[in-house]
Amino acid sequence: MSMIYAAISAILLFWHAAWQLLFGDATVLGTNWSWVLGIVFLVLTVRTVLFPVFVKQIKSQRAMQALQPRIKELQEKHKNDRETLQRELVELYRTEQANPLMGCLPMLVQIPVFLGLFHVLRHLKPTMPEHLKTLYGWSVAQFDSASSANLFGAPIAASFRSTASELAVLGADGITVKVVAAVLIVTMIATTYLSSRQLILRTGWAADPQQRMVQRLMLYGIPLSLLLSGLIFPIGVIMYWVTTNLFSLGQQTWVLRKYPPPPANTPPHPAPAPAP
Repeated sequence: MSMIYAAISAILLFWHAAWQLLFGDATVLGTNWSWVLGIVFLVLTVRTVLFPVFVKQIKSQRAMQALQPRIKELQEKHKNDRETLQRELVELYRTEQANPLMGCLPMLVQIPVFLGLFHVLRHLKPTMPEHLKTLYGWSVAQFDSASSANLFGAPIAASFRSTASELAVLGADGITVKVVAAVLIVTMIATTYLSSRQLILRTGWAADPQQRMVQRLMLYGIPLSLLLSGLIFPIGVIMYWVTTNLFSLGQQTWVLRKYPPPPANTPPHPAPAPAP
């Protein structure tokens, strides 16, 4: 994971240097824009690099959705013969050039990257010991500058639940931190909900009760869990989450239009009323 942390740090430092050419070290509207935009463009860079992986995952999912009727036929036909069913399924996947594992493998590629993003941003704390500040290619000056950066007067290292002593170290006002953090938390929850809702509305609710329960968990459970997480996350991490969600909404809109679900998986339109 250290290589991932170093790569993510290098991207963040690159974008910070690029925006510093425009903004310098000046604070505008209580915000250190060179670091804030550095974080935003770090997320955008990583998501852009992983975009082909996401498209490949969607293509694989669409191929598997199109095969569902034939898979169900084989399951019904060989429900008492698992060996024959497995052999027929393998042959079906080979003939149609579909791979059921490809829908999951791209996610496995993305997980360490996003864990790395989370770790690097959470690492930016003014109270970090001196010898840890130079990890992942940072200089002490860069680390101190990033960890003391503000968003509308709230340090990106602070969280909604920061104690008075922690805020004193950051030189922050508790009310400002809570207001900025609360706005970001609400935005994070709303964009997570909208992303799940968009996907479910376009692909339809699953007929299987277990799959429908998973959809409900994605729609309601995950956004609610972010309420608790958001109270603990530093503002810099919530910024990363909000940027990721906004990118996902746009990415998902484009992919659903370019690779729409098979007709069988979309909600049926009501038949027109007969003419009188």
